Amino acid sequence: MKTIKEVMTAGPVTVTLKDNIYEVAVKMRDNGTGFIPVVDSEGSNQLIGVVTDRDLVIRGYAAKHSGSTAVETVMSKELRTVTEDTSVDEAAEIMAAGQVRRLPVVSGKKLIGIVSIGDLAVRNIFANEAGEALSSISQQTLH
Repeated sequence: MKTIKEVMTAGPVTVTLKDNIYEVAVKMRDNGTGFIPVVDSEGSNQLIGVVTDRDLVIRGYAAKHSGSTAVETVMSKELRTVTEDTSVDEAAEIMAAGQVRRLPVVSGKKLIGIVSIGDLAVRNIFANEAGEALSSISQQTLH
């Protein structure tokens, strides 16, 4: 059985509470991602939240916050996480149940990676589970 360690992206780009939402947006653009973990400090990498591109739009700019607004204003604090020993199909189930496309990978409270629905599908590992998870996420979200 494949584990998250085999498919995750290790050492993701992060921000801290010292950053503002403009800096998060620039990191997203420069790194081609819509998901940035928030850690307590770059040295310890203790996960305290995440910011998605949707968070920036809905809680940030659409709420008329300027680019200098603190990350804490827009970040999501209630997180679903997995460990590197979590099975790929269990992660797909967690994604589907929580309607999320990415999960932080932690060791204790320390961020060690990110796994996305794309990691499950693109790497052709448990493609059926990834497809089912994405389908479940998409069906439950009304846009």
